[in-house]
Amino acid sequence: QVQLVESGGGLVQPGGSLRLSCAASRSIATIYFMGWYRQPPGQSRELVASITSGNNIKYADSVKGRFTVSRDNAKNTMLLQMNSLKPEDTATYYCRTILNSRDYWGQGTQVTVSS
Repeated sequence: QVQLVESGGGLVQPGGSLRLSCAASRSIATIYFMGWYRQPPGQSRELVASITSGNNIKYADSVKGRFTVSRDNAKNTMLLQMNSLKPEDTATYYCRTILNSRDYWGQGTQVTVSS
């Protein structure tokens, strides 16, 4: 079992940056899959970026070159560095992992990109 807590969201102007953190309640060193998802208002949830324990990384086409996902196993944390933010990045961002075939999600953190 694991609890996930996201932080780092907020209001930022277009072109700005934010760094999101997903803190896990247990060691993530042996957890294979971790991912960041987002859900814009009125839309379905979508995968933004994922990272495996072997550092296999994938990004949605819409964020490639702007977002960077990483894991800090020493701090049991997954990070999402978001640069060159656009209004269409506005969404609630969630972290997710799969442990023992069970899905775990955080409560989400709101990111709003607006001038």
